[in-house]
Amino acid sequence: MSDKMGDKITEKTMTFSLNSEDKNVKMKTILSHIYNSLAQKGYDPVNQIAGYIVSEDPTYITTHNGARKAAQKLDRDELLKAMIREYLSHPA
Repeated sequence: MSDKMGDKITEKTMTFSLNSEDKNVKMKTILSHIYNSLAQKGYDPVNQIAGYIVSEDPTYITTHNGARKAAQKLDRDELLKAMIREYLSHPA
């Protein structure tokens, strides 16, 4: 990348960041895929996903349809925060 100040190459690093809405959509897509894969295999998806979030043990997630690999792409802390925000956004 060249700039106009003496045609020197800049050392700036460009950053790319998804906004929180994009992150939530991505997390929801991955979580839905995991949920559906667990249901297809006859597991209780809510219990299995909760076990994974609490323990970080990937064996709670089936390998069916690449669900376990997809789960490892999730940031569990971000997922938990998003779930709490969503839960609390709907008054009892």
